[in-house]
Amino acid sequence: MASLFVIQGADQGKRFELKSKSMALGRDHSNPIRLHDTEVSRRHAEVRQIDTTFRIVDLGSANGTYVNGQPVDQSPLHSGDRLQLGQTVLLFNEGGNAVDRDMTARVDMLTRTHPDDRSAILDSISAEEGSRVLNAPDAAGGWLKERLINLSVMYRATQAITHVLEVDALLPQILELVFESINADRGAILLKDEAGSLVPKAVRWRGGGAGPDERMTISRTIVDHVLEKGQGVITSDAPGDERFSPAQSIVDFGIREAICVPIQGRHVTLGVIYTDVRTVGDLLPVIPRGKEKDKDATRSRFSQDHLMLMVAIGHQAGLAIENTLFYQAKLQAERLAAVGQTIATLSHHIKNILQGIRGGSYLIDMGLNEKDEAIVRRGWTIVEKNQTKIYNLVMDMLSFSKDREPALEPADLNETVADVVELMQSRARELGVELAWQPHPKIPQVQIDSDGIHRAVLNIVTNAIDAAEGVDGARVTVSTEWDDAESLVTITVADNGVGIAEEDIGSIFQVFASTKGARGTGLGLPVSQKIIREHGGKIVVTSKVGKGSQFVIELPMKRSDPNPRPDSSEGVMTYPG
Repeated sequence: MASLFVIQGADQGKRFELKSKSMALGRDHSNPIRLHDTEVSRRHAEVRQIDTTFRIVDLGSANGTYVNGQPVDQSPLHSGDRLQLGQTVLLFNEGGNAVDRDMTARVDMLTRTHPDDRSAILDSISAEEGSRVLNAPDAAGGWLKERLINLSVMYRATQAITHVLEVDALLPQILELVFESINADRGAILLKDEAGSLVPKAVRWRGGGAGPDERMTISRTIVDHVLEKGQGVITSDAPGDERFSPAQSIVDFGIREAICVPIQGRHVTLGVIYTDVRTVGDLLPVIPRGKEKDKDATRSRFSQDHLMLMVAIGHQAGLAIENTLFYQAKLQAERLAAVGQTIATLSHHIKNILQGIRGGSYLIDMGLNEKDEAIVRRGWTIVEKNQTKIYNLVMDMLSFSKDREPALEPADLNETVADVVELMQSRARELGVELAWQPHPKIPQVQIDSDGIHRAVLNIVTNAIDAAEGVDGARVTVSTEWDDAESLVTITVADNGVGIAEEDIGSIFQVFASTKGARGTGLGLPVSQKIIREHGGKIVVTSKVGKGSQFVIELPMKRSDPNPRPDSSEGVMTYPG
């Protein structure tokens, strides 16, 4: 399906699918495509589909409609066109083409035994061999060697810069390729800023850098010509080169030769790549253009081939920079979408908690007015429960949002898990669930982040109690085991509750995926999984609908002390519901 993707402006990152034959764009909320841009008219323009083609039509807007930088009243649209309304730039994508799809139906694949398949393989070469030849063109012979040398540069340019996703890291890579390709002394990449001014973004000197007082001066005459004409140029201080006679700076600053090419994106020029040769050391003097046959002249360092190669690199660099910027815009859009989802979900849970606090506060106020301590206590119990919910929500958010190394300290794992069981006694009783604790008697002292393990187990036990609520003979069993040979401790939380459908088990650790309705935040299990993974462990889940679930936490452990501790817990402690 055709679409418009906002790559610049207040709505950056949004994608609008062109679902109907005519869709208006503008600032007014009645437009199918609403843009939050103060320079966009209320009804600015309209995208119309005519058969299989699309056309943009300006609706008498105040600031005009532009396609690829050109003002239009109406214009056809093609994939990759940049549509500008006010300060908003949208990228048009035509989507699938019906004609092309019809043509693909005409392709037939013959089976190996088909009588019409008489083809015979004469020779073959592996993809790895192709890469080797492009990386080392000197190994080829004859006419192929000459053609591969320049192709090799473009191949390596593509390989190097298409995998870089940050502009600041991309530009030095481009300059590195330029210096490998031509014998320049200095180079710079200048990109346009938001105001359209050229700003140096990457600079390089041959031989490891410039002197402490050395500066690079670039002729504005040359750069303006490259930007205005969209052409790459070679220039020099030679009298025969009259194209840039105003550029006296190249003589004043000792520049013998210079190449300047545009960094050309799909539709706009993003900046320039500039390289030059200085009049220092043992550099050869320049042959003035047109005097190559003069016996007293010597050879120039830059040639027409170098210029053509630089133009190609400039275009490749422009595409790579645009791709990087589009990728960053896409990431930003995804981040904003994730933030929006997070805020919407958390707002829902916080609203429920606040309603609980408000109800408790109302009872407290009524009890104080009536001097009835029983009502005050009832209200305070409600407030206290909701305070605990807020605390748990905030702690889960903090645990999930931070990548951190667990603070490992010697600890008694049984003691940590027993604290969770003790903490959940009252909730289990309240919901009519029997909570059993079965510790392994000989777990040695181990290195764990006690607070982290406590939170991970707490979230799982809480879910188990909620799942068992209302079931006949509701029971949750928490147990630990120690495998001395593997130095592996397991914490098992088993319930006989409602269970989890097999197709849902894979999604229970996704953020905000909750089956508990208003009671759940969808953060508990993702937080538990994150904490256990930080310890190098994993959570294994088995469940049957109507039978219950079992969560097994497996933690590879290092003993804090080589000798097992005395039995710290024996038998089975049961907290009846």
